[in-house]
Amino acid sequence: MCKKPAVVSRKNLIPFILVASLFALWGFANAVTDPMVQAFKKVLELSNSQAAWVQMAFYGGYFCMALPAAIFMRKYSYKTGILIGLGLYAVGALLFYPAATTEQFWFFCLGLYILTFGLAFLETAANPYVLAMGAKETAIQRLNLAQAFNPIGLIAGLFVAQQFVLNNLQSDDIQDFSSLEEASKILIKTSDLLVIRNPYVILGLVILGVFILFIISKMPQSKDKDGMLSIGGTFAILAKNKKYMLGILAQILYVGAQIMCWTYIYQYAEAIGMDSVTAGYYQMAAFGLFTLGRAVGTYLLRFTSSGKLLMYFAKLALVFVIGTIFIKDIVGLYSLVGVSFCMSLMFPTIYGIALGGLTEEQSKVGSAGLVMAIVGGALMPKIQGILIDIGGNGVADIKILGVSEVNFSFTLPFLCFIYIAWYGLWIYKKYE
Repeated sequence: MCKKPAVVSRKNLIPFILVASLFALWGFANAVTDPMVQAFKKVLELSNSQAAWVQMAFYGGYFCMALPAAIFMRKYSYKTGILIGLGLYAVGALLFYPAATTEQFWFFCLGLYILTFGLAFLETAANPYVLAMGAKETAIQRLNLAQAFNPIGLIAGLFVAQQFVLNNLQSDDIQDFSSLEEASKILIKTSDLLVIRNPYVILGLVILGVFILFIISKMPQSKDKDGMLSIGGTFAILAKNKKYMLGILAQILYVGAQIMCWTYIYQYAEAIGMDSVTAGYYQMAAFGLFTLGRAVGTYLLRFTSSGKLLMYFAKLALVFVIGTIFIKDIVGLYSLVGVSFCMSLMFPTIYGIALGGLTEEQSKVGSAGLVMAIVGGALMPKIQGILIDIGGNGVADIKILGVSEVNFSFTLPFLCFIYIAWYGLWIYKKYE
């Protein structure tokens, strides 16, 4: 009987841990940014759809930089790509200092946009790098293991956002901020923007330290034995790969669903009379379930095929989303929190399935397409914000199908999970 190869070999253990730590770093950026939609909405008196520009800038940066990152790494190493990514990450975070000084919303969005240029480099490099760090038979399991570091960053980012940002916003303590005198509003606005600035500036300095750590560390190089096609030739091959192309759509919808369920947990809580700090505890619980789900999913992949498990997790997510839409008050919020357990498996599993069977060079370009798919996190929360604004800038101004507009808006993630369940089933029947 053939012994199954190790998920991570001993010689690659230290490089694997270093690369896996990057998953925590972009998880931190994701989590610390989600509550900023609600923070900017209050501080700068924005509508839900205007505040959603935070997510548009954040996830739009992924879309714009993923392909240039892949082209860059076709010529240079994964390590060089990671260093470029860390540099851009640090610059974007440090831009929050001048943004807070000017008090311009667009400047904050610019900082997030550049920050995610760096994250695009990191994700385009780290995901296929992890897949290549060992036997092909354990590649999806290895990526799920690396992705298990991501929730650690998510929980840390949310803790910082909650304790050092949301908890200290003066505008959040005032019932009707817009009715204050202009002079009072200016003072509070200046103070609150400094509160928003600080975690990003500190994060930028930490990332510079990680940048130095990677410079001095020796990392394995992964070479493609099959030679290098032109970028156009690689795209032509990928375009004919149905599993890959349908996987990109699955990833777009998954990321959109994830960001909608995490960003609008605050608006959902607001609709039942809960303040942002308390809502943050529910998001913390969601991240805890996400962490648990990733551990459970990684374990179950030892016994169950990836497509089949993806289908089961997506079907369970559909049940929770139905509860989110139609069950009112705190039980609906519990359902929304429960969705995170189901989402935990999806990103790395879709990623591994879509890149399965590709050569090293095809994976570099293919990885870019899957990272560009993160644009779903820019577009779909914006659409959901528009839905929530149907009745006004509140979150429960009107009822649609007997529920408030914020509840109804979660039909969008429901539709996403339907497709993901189908994709998992299709993969299971056709390839497994």
